[in-house]
Amino acid sequence: MPDAYSTKLWGGRFREKEDALMQHFNSECWRTDWLVEPDIEGSIAHVAMQVHCGLLTEAEGETITAGLRQVLDDYWAGQIAYTPEYEDVHTFVELQLIRRIGDLGKKLHTARSRNDQCNVDMKLYVKRQAAAVTELIDRFCTTLHRKAVENPWIMPGYTHLQRAQVVTFKYHLMAYHAMLQRDRRRLQNAVAVMDECPLGCGALAGTTHAIDRAFTARQLGFTGGPCANFMDGVADRDFVLEMLSAFSILMMHLSRLAEELILWSSSEFGFIELDDKYTTGSSIMPQKKNPDGAELVRGRTGRVYGDLMALLCAMKGLPLAYNKDMQQDKDSFADALDVVTASLAIMERMIATLKAKPEAMRAAVQHGFLNATEVADYLVAHGVPFRDAHGIVGQIVIFCEDANRSIEQLTLEELRRFSPAFEQDIFEYIDYDAILHKGIKREML
Repeated sequence: MPDAYSTKLWGGRFREKEDALMQHFNSECWRTDWLVEPDIEGSIAHVAMQVHCGLLTEAEGETITAGLRQVLDDYWAGQIAYTPEYEDVHTFVELQLIRRIGDLGKKLHTARSRNDQCNVDMKLYVKRQAAAVTELIDRFCTTLHRKAVENPWIMPGYTHLQRAQVVTFKYHLMAYHAMLQRDRRRLQNAVAVMDECPLGCGALAGTTHAIDRAFTARQLGFTGGPCANFMDGVADRDFVLEMLSAFSILMMHLSRLAEELILWSSSEFGFIELDDKYTTGSSIMPQKKNPDGAELVRGRTGRVYGDLMALLCAMKGLPLAYNKDMQQDKDSFADALDVVTASLAIMERMIATLKAKPEAMRAAVQHGFLNATEVADYLVAHGVPFRDAHGIVGQIVIFCEDANRSIEQLTLEELRRFSPAFEQDIFEYIDYDAILHKGIKREML
């Protein structure tokens, strides 16, 4: 095992070794192993730029690049380990390179700093994970659409959790499809905004070496070119914050859907049944089938909010340029990513396997005067001002409540007590199935 001093990229101006507690406190290895690959990817691009600009010969560049690829191969093969002795992923990669190719490996860090290096690593990783989350969203949207088309059943729509107007189960599910499409666009926008390359910014003030930052940006696929300002390039964590914000909104949408699955699967609603694979039981009550999958999504949403808040608080008072506080971006992003990817996967499976209960949905429609608005619309179509129509229908509802009847169960004579505008066609007009075929409401079918 290497000693602490041999795993530092600094130390020339220090008289004493780092305290063991400080070394542990400062180390990132236990939570940033996922940065090994992007760090090597960024390093290979940096070497290509060094050769391009004459800082390395072609032979030197080939040797360093081959060495970096060997480090990555050995890492994935488990032949080397990123352990706490290494201060960070950059130290691990560079020292492993030097052990393989000797002093030539020490030229790798020419014209860069860990400050621009860590930001390019994070940007490469965040971009890649944004693409992976987008794929999960696409899969979930496909499942939502399929389940919606398979279940066009009539059901109550709600406001204030009170039955409001008739909709369809299909249309209700497709509301979440629309939310997720916005989430997808937010992720794409966050990537577009962040797509500038920090390499070449140095510690905060660039470098005196004649490098080609645009070349490095092209090598790494940054469509926005190099960062415009060196200090901003190393001090920027907006891209992580924006991604965490997009994750938070996405989780809010998943949490709302989770809440509806919990309600709909309860005995009080009975609109759906969740598959056994995504529910659990009780240790004492044999009859229970608890919607734990949905509850965990709802509960873990707060963790993603917390990750966003934690990084916002870490960044809020920092002077330019780099400060070690910014290290918190890795914890926050990694935790949020874990929650988001797991939640999307479990929600997709719950939706794919749930069973709708159209009889229960229709029965719920029959109680709650869900056609009251259409009665008012009917009166308006027959010349009654809407505000008057609203009051008339309110009186009809009171009458029905006292008589324990629904509006469609009233006779024409009873309806005409409230307004002479009612005719026999009112009953066809307020039939629940017919309502969904009228005017713009056809879009719900």
